[in-house]
Amino acid sequence: MSDVSTVVPEKADIPVVILCGGMGTRIREASEKLPKPLIEIGGKPILWHIMKIYAANGFRRFVLPLGYKGDQIRDFFLTYGDQGRDVTVNLASGGSPQWYGEAQTEDWEVTLVETGIETGTGARIKRVARYLDQPYFLQTYGDGIGNVDIGALYAQHVASGLVSTVTGVHPTSRFGEMHVSGERVTEFNEKPTMADGWVSGGFFAHKREMVDRYLDEDPDLLLEKKPLQQLAADGNLGVFTHEGFWMGMDTYRDWTELNGLWDSGDAAWKVWG
Repeated sequence: MSDVSTVVPEKADIPVVILCGGMGTRIREASEKLPKPLIEIGGKPILWHIMKIYAANGFRRFVLPLGYKGDQIRDFFLTYGDQGRDVTVNLASGGSPQWYGEAQTEDWEVTLVETGIETGTGARIKRVARYLDQPYFLQTYGDGIGNVDIGALYAQHVASGLVSTVTGVHPTSRFGEMHVSGERVTEFNEKPTMADGWVSGGFFAHKREMVDRYLDEDPDLLLEKKPLQQLAADGNLGVFTHEGFWMGMDTYRDWTELNGLWDSGDAAWKVWG
């Protein structure tokens, strides 16, 4: 019998961890009543957009570590099929509601895990370890989107033999970019532009062993600190470079820009039909 570590699972079997526990304190103008992953772009939560990106690339198993207002994310999926449908409720008889129209469906398996309000990102992954039942898993955050070729990310990671691979993107300038010659501005670009260099785009692929080798039980453990730093120091962190669209929804300005792109039909991250 083959060693499980040598078997490359089909994309549909790979767990995808989407960190959904943050408070989103810098985007409270968009919504003070919702957890950040449920803040909407074009009438759908950004979490839904992220999951659609993965599904378009062949991944359908999702593990969502919950934290701040996690009950609302749980309710979103428990009532997913009936959202947008008409309904009649007989208040006198107390009978079952009568629904009209077809229920909306997705070919997704979604596991929702309570991982604590203030738990660190690394600790949240550690706390969902029992649901990571394949030699590999993917991982991202509940607030960043892009037209990342996640299938290629997975393939590169498996071929590399490394423990983890991070998607590298070019940072976006939030200010008007100026080209200067002497004391004169020769060019001014109002819209954000992609700067040189690379930053983490938040789309990861990991071997399952990463959880046991690089994460511990510290509830404050941040993935972005010791675990990733140690992976890099050990030569076990690869990079998958992405030159296309990517954007994090960190602020109210980001939220309005993403909604504007969606409304104008210029949502580059919409890779599904």
